[in-house]
Amino acid sequence: MKKKILFVVSSADVIGPKHRRTGNLLTEVAHPYEAFKKQGYDIDIYSVKGGEAPIDMVELDDPTNIAFLNDDGAQKFKNTQSIESVTVDGYDAVFVPGGLAPVVDMPENQTVQKILSSMYDKGGVVSAVCHGPVALINVKLKDGSYLVDGKSVTGFSIAEEENYAKEDVPFELETALKSRGAKYSRVDPWQAYSIQDGRLVTGQNPASASGVAEKVIGILEA
Repeated sequence: MKKKILFVVSSADVIGPKHRRTGNLLTEVAHPYEAFKKQGYDIDIYSVKGGEAPIDMVELDDPTNIAFLNDDGAQKFKNTQSIESVTVDGYDAVFVPGGLAPVVDMPENQTVQKILSSMYDKGGVVSAVCHGPVALINVKLKDGSYLVDGKSVTGFSIAEEENYAKEDVPFELETALKSRGAKYSRVDPWQAYSIQDGRLVTGQNPASASGVAEKVIGILEA
């Protein structure tokens, strides 16, 4: 049977006191999407509110981004279903891309938490990249423990946020992950870095999106 991947994406298009425009970062969507599609996986995209999910930083010098925009993935982004209708049964993995958008509507979202905890508890793969791991901060498993507690994870670093969106975000992702007991690690700003701890895969920044997808594929094909 084909493997099935669930993308959970943000519906937010502004963030912070200055109302900075944002969305789901195209690179962090397109590269994993194309990797999963090349592997022959089925991919469904659900957003927090449903409808058209916002995309940020449309970099057209990247052939993978261009391919995605000309592919069925872009159409799926225009017509997402709400996460309120998601059941994780039948999916093998969930992926949360970054961009600043998920910082707005995911950390406190109980439906997002339920999707991620249910996927992990049933033996599936949970993955996220860049700011996407904000979705993991408050996720608790059926035993009451935080999903990230004691696990090796990464995500957008304080050093990276300093020169990117420090004034726009309400908290530092690196600090929040550590506060939940995560074994957070990072590399130099903007360098590719993705890590796997069992069935949990995280990436630090946009350059890490492909690495996250490759690790998810590695788990599913093992």
